[in-house]
Amino acid sequence: MNALEHQLQYPFADTMPEPGTRQEVAPGVYWLRMPLPFALDHINLWLLRDRLDGRDGWTIIDCGITNDTIKAHWETIFANELEGLPVLRVLVTHSHPDHVGLAHWLCKRFDVRLWMSLGDYMSARVMGSGTGAGSSAGGELAAEHFARHGLTDPDSQEKLRARKTYYPSLVPDLPTQYRRLMDGDTVAIGADPATAGWRVITGFGHSPEHVALYNAATNVLISGDMVLPRISTNVSVFDMEPEANSLQLYLDSLGKYRDLPDDVLILPSHGRPFRNLHTRITQLREHHVDRLAETLEACREKPCSAHDIVSVIFKRQFDIHQMTFAMGESLAHLHALWHRGELAREFGDDGVIRFRAA
Repeated sequence: MNALEHQLQYPFADTMPEPGTRQEVAPGVYWLRMPLPFALDHINLWLLRDRLDGRDGWTIIDCGITNDTIKAHWETIFANELEGLPVLRVLVTHSHPDHVGLAHWLCKRFDVRLWMSLGDYMSARVMGSGTGAGSSAGGELAAEHFARHGLTDPDSQEKLRARKTYYPSLVPDLPTQYRRLMDGDTVAIGADPATAGWRVITGFGHSPEHVALYNAATNVLISGDMVLPRISTNVSVFDMEPEANSLQLYLDSLGKYRDLPDDVLILPSHGRPFRNLHTRITQLREHHVDRLAETLEACREKPCSAHDIVSVIFKRQFDIHQMTFAMGESLAHLHALWHRGELAREFGDDGVIRFRAA
């Protein structure tokens, strides 16, 4: 546990569910934990007792990527943890593969609707097209985007181009119909009307229109990737929106949580459930203030590309998968300063964009 984690409360300590099992964290709210084949090696999913259209059953929140291991864990849950009741709907917080990957499989299996924001539903459809368009993971457009920002070595470029099917391999399909979630909506999830109201809180910067859910009656926040306890949420600029101010969008989105109690039980997509929301938001803001200061100082010394900034704000080596996120986040910090007018862009004869102090 690092120093910042000591400022947070973990009500379940190190107790967590094994894959294929559930752990109750609030009345009618169960924690599922699935493995991921990445450096970030797990995702938390949520199973909520529900009543919809007069039927008792369950709502699933987030799905995991499409692979046989996670499907097998879901099969175990279906057999042992649903109390003989059906799944009534699948709700997805955002379009990243670990969240939406198995939505098609779950929705088809139980003949239920996918609930999602418009921004992330359409983003998933674009990234799942197989063209590599708008995908951080790879493909021709991603390779060109990162080359413009300094990732020009032939090995990285070859690896990026070879990954154009990365997103479709993890999200091979998507339901052709969905139900739209919008900021401020109240979604009734639960059998007791007194505790069934979950308020939709949309957020930006990490994904196009991320959905978090807050239940005031039980003081529970399903935060998705917007507020994580141990790591900072990835905030990147990718090829679909090359001049995006993603970091500012993310920081502004954190302000939407200011009216929630500090002792709300936060159910994040990665890490363990925790409390002390306002403390964590302050930590996240301070983290980015420090990274912005480092970025600005580097650009005062010389014009820097996003690739130059990777080694300034990150102190470790990356494989190509992690490098796409490191590049995207470095560019997000540069863009925040550029949009504020503290940096100016230069277009080099080598085709690389660099930023210098304005």
